[in-house]
Amino acid sequence: MTIAPEAPARPAVPEFLELEITGRCQLTCPSLCYAKAGPTQDHGSMSGADWQRLISEAAEIGVKKVQFIGGEPTMHRHFDALVHHALAVGLGVQVYSNLYRVRLEHWALFEQPKVFLSTSYYSDLAEEHERVTGRKGSHAATRANIVQAVQRRIPLQVGIVEVFEGQRTAEARQELLELGVRTVNVDRVRSVGRGEVHVPSTKDLCGRCADGRAAIMTDGTVTPCVLGRFLNTGNAKTSGLAAVFSGKRWADTAASIPRRPVPTAGCTPADSNDCDPANTEACSPAY
Repeated sequence: MTIAPEAPARPAVPEFLELEITGRCQLTCPSLCYAKAGPTQDHGSMSGADWQRLISEAAEIGVKKVQFIGGEPTMHRHFDALVHHALAVGLGVQVYSNLYRVRLEHWALFEQPKVFLSTSYYSDLAEEHERVTGRKGSHAATRANIVQAVQRRIPLQVGIVEVFEGQRTAEARQELLELGVRTVNVDRVRSVGRGEVHVPSTKDLCGRCADGRAAIMTDGTVTPCVLGRFLNTGNAKTSGLAAVFSGKRWADTAASIPRRPVPTAGCTPADSNDCDPANTEACSPAY
C-alpha cells in the first residue's frame, strides 16, 4: 500500500509579519480597500509602546521581516520611531505606502539599508487610477513618487489590482517596467472589506496565508494575513506573539487554509501574486 506524503507543516512562528498600524488613509478606494481605511479612521487601540514591544518580541522569537501597512502607515504619529526600532532590533522592513504624499524625512528613511518600499498603481490613465482610489490627483502624485523612488534607487515593488472590467492593468504594468520598476505583481480583487461580494472564506485567499507569514491588526488581533482578517487567531497585545503562535487557534486556522499548487513557470500576469514562489510578499495586498 502506498501512503501519500503529508504536506509539510507550516512553521509555528512566521518569518514575515504585516503590521497594520493604522486605518487612516488619504484615499478611500470605495470598491477595493480590504481594511475599509480612509481619512476619518483612527490608529486603533495599539499604542506606540505596544507596537514597540510587539516588534521586539517578533525579533526575539524568530521573525525576520516586518511590513508596515494600513491605511497609510506614514500617517501614524509613531511611524518613524517604529521603523527605526524594527531596524535596531535587526528586522528587515518593508513599507506599503500609497505614495500619495511623501515627506522629505520619509525619503531619507526609505533609503536606509534593509528598508524596502511597496505601493499600488491601477492604470496608466489618471481617470482609471482615480476611479479606484476615490481621490482626484492621486494618479499624478503616486506616479511622480514612483519615479522618485526609482531615481533614489530605493528597492520598490508595485502591485496592480484589477478592479473593474476593461481596466488597463497590462498597460500599467508595461508603464511601470519602462519607468524602471523591477517588481510588478498583478492580482484580482479579493472578497474582503470594501471589495466584499460574498461572505469572506479561505477560498478567497491565495493559499499561502499563515505559511511563514501573519498579520497584526490595529487592536493587536493576529490573523494569517491582512486579507485573512476574518480569521482571528488570538491577540498579541493581551497574550503576546509567542503564545498566539504556539496556540491551538493559530494551528487550527493555518491547517484550515487550503494550499494551492504553485507553478514555477508559465504564470500569467493576472496570476502573478499567487504563483511567484520566489516572492515572499507576493500576496501582500496591492491596495
